[in-house]
Amino acid sequence: MTVSADKPHLSREHMLDLLKQMIRIRRFEDKCAELYTQEKIRGFMHLYDGEEAIAVGVIPVLEKRDRIVATYREHGQALVRGVPMTKVMAEMYGKQEGCSHGRGGSMHLFDRTVNFHGGNAIVGGGLPLSVGLALADHIRRNDIVTTCFFGEGAVAEGEFHESLNLSALWGLPVLFVCENNLYAMGTALALSESETDIQRKAACYRIASETVDGMDVVAMEAAARRAVHAVRESGKPYFLECRTYRLRAHSMFDAQLYRDKAEIESWRTKEPIIRFQAWLQSNGMIHLEDVPRIEAEVDAEIAEAVAFAEAGTWEPVEQLTRFTYAESATPADR
Repeated sequence: MTVSADKPHLSREHMLDLLKQMIRIRRFEDKCAELYTQEKIRGFMHLYDGEEAIAVGVIPVLEKRDRIVATYREHGQALVRGVPMTKVMAEMYGKQEGCSHGRGGSMHLFDRTVNFHGGNAIVGGGLPLSVGLALADHIRRNDIVTTCFFGEGAVAEGEFHESLNLSALWGLPVLFVCENNLYAMGTALALSESETDIQRKAACYRIASETVDGMDVVAMEAAARRAVHAVRESGKPYFLECRTYRLRAHSMFDAQLYRDKAEIESWRTKEPIIRFQAWLQSNGMIHLEDVPRIEAEVDAEIAEAVAFAEAGTWEPVEQLTRFTYAESATPADR
């Protein structure tokens, strides 16, 4: 675990909060995987196992007024941002009580009340959205940072280059957070990109950029503090390449034939929760009863979320076109 002067909150309370947030994401997603096999959650589902340190390190550094744009692997970001777990689970079930009224499912979580501008099923689709939001704030002179999460697979999309170019050209307050987990669906980064040092691509657009150990939650928080401060002070974009690894398949449908089991197992020893917990123990910042207590608290929250989703309601068929077409304008509106 890296120690740096950029970490202002090395208190036991703060460290335990970081640990709890990562455990909360992991156990929530483990439960979602279980419910998926029971066919209570349907459709596509992409899990965040192994990448929790990025969301937990970055999002709490942001202010409430700041915006977040995510990817289709966004459960962790939504939970850390403050979208209630009950509403996230209900959305996974497709119930009306979900944060997207049951219409978005796993890949399209959205909650405007916490400035969570949602996941996006399109690879790289959130990049131009974040630039548009930042452009609006720039024009209105709002002191707001828009943070955009995306995977390294988005680097192959035109939206990536267009978004970085325009944000640099126009001086827009965007924090780009690339979650580089080495595989875009089933394609290894080294097989799709001649330059695998992604932060160098951002540097080519004259965007301040750095590479961070995405498995180290303390390093992630330190980098996020530097980045958010730089964006807020300069009004210009900043780029973080977070090197991480997903421990589960790309999605619940993925057979993972493109990587061998030995590689996955080797990464399990580096995963952020085990690594951080070991660091806390070696520094005397955690007690024997802390982890069981945290897990019990998280499990109780998850049980409440499942009960809420189970008791939720399906949208009537008569409302199928709700949110699809605009309401008919009355003569007075014309």
